Amino acid sequence: MPARLIANDLGVLIGHWSDPVAATGCTVVLCPRGAVGGIAIRGGAPCSRETEILAPMRGVAPRLVHGAVLAGGSVFGLAATDGVVRWLSERGIGLQTGHACIPIVPALGLYDLGIGDPERRPDAAAGCAACAAAGASAAEGRVGAGTGATVGKAAGMEHCSRGGLGIARQAVPGGGAVEAIVAVNAFGEVVDPVRGRILAGVRAARGRGFEPIDRVLARHGTTPFGNTTIGVVVTDATLTREDATDLAGQAHDGLARVIRPVHTRVDGDALIVLATGRRRARASMIDLIALQHAAVAAVSAAVLRAVTV
Repeated sequence: MPARLIANDLGVLIGHWSDPVAATGCTVVLCPRGAVGGIAIRGGAPCSRETEILAPMRGVAPRLVHGAVLAGGSVFGLAATDGVVRWLSERGIGLQTGHACIPIVPALGLYDLGIGDPERRPDAAAGCAACAAAGASAAEGRVGAGTGATVGKAAGMEHCSRGGLGIARQAVPGGGAVEAIVAVNAFGEVVDPVRGRILAGVRAARGRGFEPIDRVLARHGTTPFGNTTIGVVVTDATLTREDATDLAGQAHDGLARVIRPVHTRVDGDALIVLATGRRRARASMIDLIALQHAAVAAVSAAVLRAVTV
């Protein structure tokens, strides 16, 4: 898999653990110096851990978050977070309580149990391995949380196409940057927003391209469980938790640009924001709007890369 430069200059490191035989994996985003976090969940079937602490007015420290996990394996794969917490705590990264070093690591999961071996899922050892692999570049495609991801399950698993994990970076007008790391495991289809061409979705009979989702839904199709697009949006801006929460909500527009339908009752679509504060100046209202605009573009680009790299 090709490596892509990641946002280590924004204050994070990214690492994968992949099991291509079992078709599952996990991806970690580490914030050694802490970050302000936010989250927005738009799908009807989310899978998550320790995300409520990201809500405004919760938590005991402003720069509360020390990492985030994207995991395959559905709810079982969230166990990878145990390894991430242990790995960070052993290195003194976390909330110092006087009795223990407690890392705050929210996690999101996706369902890939129908692709490979459903008994093999990311666990604590996988989370530790992903942390050990974290560095200044990361692969895209069928790696980490995207290893067993699929797209276009509206006509059943036998007609789906591959999903994956994509990384995309966007400069923010006025300075700074935003980067999106997205694992795409959608019920619907992924579409090039410029040309309108389906890039991943329901495969037509006899391998003749893709069948448009409108046509599949018109004949009622199927409603298989096991979907979700999850991601982490990183920025070097200085944000409040309210700002980060708002940014996470706006970033979902990036999913809506390229996935149709999105945020369905059988998708657990969710995005976490990590604001590392490398740019120390407090974001103005115009800065926030520019940041939201860049985040939408980065999320869209990451989805497209996930299914094409």
